[in-house]
Amino acid sequence: MAVAVAAPHPAAVEAARAVVGDGGNAFDAALAAAGALAVVYPHQCSVGGDLVAMVRAAGAPVRAVVSVGAAGRDAYVERMPLRGPQTVTVPGVVAGWAAVQALGARLPLSQLLAPAVQLAVDGVEISAGLRTAISAAADVVRADPGLAGVMLGPTLVQPALARTLDEIGRDWRSFYANERLIAGLKALGVTLSADDFGAHSAEVVEPLRRTVGEVTWHAAPPPVQGATFLAVAGSPSLLADSRRAQAARNALLGDPRGGPISVDGLLLRTREAFDLASEPPKPTGDTVAVTAVDDEGNAVTLIQSVFESFGAGLLEPGTGVLLHNRGTSFSLDPAHPAHLKPGVRPPHTLCPTIALTSGGVVALGCQGGRAQPWILAQLAPDVFTADPADLVTRPRWILRGDDLILEPGVPLPGDPTGLTVTTTAGPHDEAGHVQLSRLHAGVLEAGSDPRADGLAAITP
Repeated sequence: MAVAVAAPHPAAVEAARAVVGDGGNAFDAALAAAGALAVVYPHQCSVGGDLVAMVRAAGAPVRAVVSVGAAGRDAYVERMPLRGPQTVTVPGVVAGWAAVQALGARLPLSQLLAPAVQLAVDGVEISAGLRTAISAAADVVRADPGLAGVMLGPTLVQPALARTLDEIGRDWRSFYANERLIAGLKALGVTLSADDFGAHSAEVVEPLRRTVGEVTWHAAPPPVQGATFLAVAGSPSLLADSRRAQAARNALLGDPRGGPISVDGLLLRTREAFDLASEPPKPTGDTVAVTAVDDEGNAVTLIQSVFESFGAGLLEPGTGVLLHNRGTSFSLDPAHPAHLKPGVRPPHTLCPTIALTSGGVVALGCQGGRAQPWILAQLAPDVFTADPADLVTRPRWILRGDDLILEPGVPLPGDPTGLTVTTTAGPHDEAGHVQLSRLHAGVLEAGSDPRADGLAAITP
């Protein structure tokens, strides 16, 4: 079997290549890459983070996998900090891996995580992106003994994480009953209990859909911002609609477990008006995306994240698990749909998408925080026609609140009235790290964004 795969680090693609060589398909390739990234890209993802994926088994409908962890039963703050123990919600990655594996993988999870275990044991060279992140967050890294013990060496060696990954491979449910982890988190000040961990499960749900011309786009429902991407995909007035969609998302996105969510409002199907400039601070670090499509038509786009660079700034040393800080996305306004409540999930920036036509399938995803919908929408018209390597390299613009950031060579995408416009000196990290895999007219292709450390390949 041949598989097109794209990921933001070469070690992830090599892990995918190994499992495809053992008989794996696109599901196996994506999961092996995701496991490797949890080892080599800890500033952006971890087994202590969350996962959202869009998957399509050949001949079957597209499904959304939403493995977003909830706030604990003792969750309460008067003011939410940016990092630290109060920002930690239950990690969803591991349950998400298991859900994706069950939907179409050929190999057991132990085999899919074996490359990641070996990377953690042997150690890897610190990539350029990770080195930059360590430098930028030096105070955060040095302040936590777990982080400092792993990140400040000449190479990234993680024996405790290797043991945890090995345990997950043998029985993924063990992660949510890991007494060492829960006790270690308590020692760090995290109030999540064994019951909070045990209550977590990944949702496998119907995606939201939008057809533009001959292409049908699929994205995850709330608490994920998939509706925001669908609201602007194919828009002839992309900047104006992105501003409206940004405002609607900031006002309306939350967890359906906490109360009704206006999906029509998020899709811009209502006449509601919101503050165009209202935007939370941009997270640094954010996410990783992996895409994989095989010659049978199986397709996976998977995103996992610790939110801020190095998440909560806490690495539990006994298990090697770095914790995310997704709790910072909660609102403390009781009237807001994203209001912090026990058992409720925070709103999520993750925005993977799958596109289908009668002749092919595209798996598409990116890093880029809350700007992911407009980053992907700029590529959307050409995902079945352009060369993938060229498409992910094209200069882009980024909307964030009332800031419009242009990479060189990008014309103004619309009326900038009310926006502060700046142009970067060159390709910029904030323009996202796009990963794209495609099967079209029987041909497999892939592209990996040069703004990251990644690689695209057709395996074997």
